[in-house]
Amino acid sequence: METVISILHVVGAVFIVGPMAILPMSAMRAARAGNTRQVATLARSTALFSYLSLVVFLLGFALVGMADPKYQLSVTTPWVLASIVLYVIAVVVSLVVVVPALKRAAQPSDADAAAVGDSGAAAVRVVAGRAAISAGSGVVALLLVAVVVLMVWKP
Repeated sequence: METVISILHVVGAVFIVGPMAILPMSAMRAARAGNTRQVATLARSTALFSYLSLVVFLLGFALVGMADPKYQLSVTTPWVLASIVLYVIAVVVSLVVVVPALKRAAQPSDADAAAVGDSGAAAVRVVAGRAAISAGSGVVALLLVAVVVLMVWKP
């Protein structure tokens, strides 16, 4: 059973956590191109994958609980605890910073649309949300890379 949970954990990390980190970067490209529908879709997808990543998180807890006693593994093991903290920060940044910034980039405010006109509203949205999306998604990606390093290295 431990092997099945381990496979599900790794597959989930690749196919759920991976898109959680990469989709905001694709959304930036769509925002620069002025494709607000795609930005809105990618905002929803990023939020969905962020929530789904909790399944991977829970599978990790299951693996720790099923670990052979000879490894003396628990949630208080330093590399496991560090991984938990870094993952939680990554998900919070994704849901609190990145997703709202993507949603704002997908919808112009009335003042932006009036000042620039309908054709230039996309450019205003991109400038307004670019910093939050770029910084937030970069931080999320770095945190998730750190989690992967800890999972492999197990210092």
